[in-house]
Amino acid sequence: MHVSVIGNPDDTVVVTVRGNIDLDTAPVLRTTMDQVLERPHPRVVVDLSGVDFCDSTGLSAFALGHQRAAASGGWVRLAGPGDWLHGLLRTVGLVPALAVYPSVADALGGTPQE
Repeated sequence: MHVSVIGNPDDTVVVTVRGNIDLDTAPVLRTTMDQVLERPHPRVVVDLSGVDFCDSTGLSAFALGHQRAAASGGWVRLAGPGDWLHGLLRTVGLVPALAVYPSVADALGGTPQE
């Protein structure tokens, strides 16, 4: 798995994830999320368009990140999950609690995917 972070002039942060999120790789995602959520009123978009697989450890990182951001007056938005991952997010009940967007641009603009 590869994770990259890009900060934007409007103080939003895009975390791009590529590969598989599982027990072995989730610590990298959690550490990255912890770092970007340290900002006051964090606004984080997680680009999942390059994620091939995600297990419960990845789902937990998204849920905990969402809770932490909301507690600080911010948000975490998921962008571009494939059909399988979007279905998994719905099945486990993370949608609609976590807003899912078709793309990073949509997530930054604030129009969620149904």
